[in-house]
Amino acid sequence: MNMTRKTLLLVFIAILAAAIGVYVGNQRSKPKTPQDKALSQLFAQTLPDLNGQPQPLAKWQGKPLLINFWASWCGPCVEEMPELVALHHEMPGLQIIGIGVDSADKLSEFAAKLKIDYPLYVGGSNAIGVMRDLGNAVGGLPFTLLVGADGVIQKTYIGALDFAVLRKDIAAGMPAAK
Repeated sequence: MNMTRKTLLLVFIAILAAAIGVYVGNQRSKPKTPQDKALSQLFAQTLPDLNGQPQPLAKWQGKPLLINFWASWCGPCVEEMPELVALHHEMPGLQIIGIGVDSADKLSEFAAKLKIDYPLYVGGSNAIGVMRDLGNAVGGLPFTLLVGADGVIQKTYIGALDFAVLRKDIAAGMPAAK
């Protein structure tokens, strides 16, 4: 009888291990959402920085990110820039990057005037399609994404940021960025 109990226990453990393996395998193979696919496509791009040097966006994968799509002609974009710069200094664990929907000259002039010291890239008019793929159906600016270190979009913001809400979202969903 003792041998029967051991055998049953081993069978139970084997079944449990198999069930856990199936569950983990299914979680890893879940299909990505359209936004997740669009974010992967964004990370696959190389965009010029304000000096015209091509920069692979893949270098930001695996880090908590705030990706801000903006333009120098966009009033709400202009208004939130100083606070984004302040947030960049306040939360060094959160990488902020800006993707400009504008020409390199206009973006450079604007960035110099406001002393923006986080990475800025020139997306040009192509960035509008990227924003739509990421969930901004209307193509409005500014458009901001909060992305976890796991590469999952935590939240999207269309229009001017409410920095109190943003800080709460960062604290709630991204402890590594504190």
